[in-house]
Parts: sequence; structure tokens; C-alpha cells
Amino acid sequence: MAYDEDLAVRVRDCLQHDNGLSERKMFGGLAFLIHGRMAVAASGQGGLLVRVDPAQADALARRPHADRFVMGGREMNGWLHVDAPAVQIETDLERWVHLGVAYARTLPPK
Repeated sequence: MAYDEDLAVRVRDCLQHDNGLSERKMFGGLAFLIHGRMAVAASGQGGLLVRVDPAQADALARRPHADRFVMGGREMNGWLHVDAPAVQIETDLERWVHLGVAYARTLPPK
């Protein structure tokens, strides 16, 4: 499945004023990076892939439509997959996007 291009546009709109923003196609989706660190992506599986503080991942994964991201049968700590229904409303999308951006900003630039 290709990533949702409309969702990618909505994410881009959320990030339009962020410094250090770049985009890169990866993992079948479109990733949005802050100073070279992935923050969020329009996932090739639908919905969003969000990078979060690993210490908060369990609590965030209990939210509706959010689960730990699994790649190659392995849970990726600090990464969440957020299903499309959880980001249909702009304020919900903005919350998830800004969680990813906030964590990416805590990491050293690449």
C-alpha cells in the first residue's frame, strides 16, 4: 500500500513553520524529519508512524487507534503506528505530529 498523499499534505501543513524540516521517502511512506531526525511519517500501511519518547510509548500506545510499531515481527520501542481514524480531525493530527516533533527535537541533529 502506498502512503496517503492527502495525509502527507496535512502533515506538511502542520509542520510548515518548523525549522530544520525535510522530507524523505522511506519504509514505503513519506517521512518528515527535523534536523535529520525522523519525527513522523505518512505510513505506507496507512495512518501515521510517530516517533515518541520510549519512556512514554506504553502510555501513548493505550490511546485509541495507537499501537507500538512492529517491523520484521519486532516491536520498535519509541515508535507508534496511529491508525487513520485517529488523525481524521485536524486537532488530533496536530497532537500526534507535535508529539513526534517534540521528541525529535530532543535528539542531536544529524
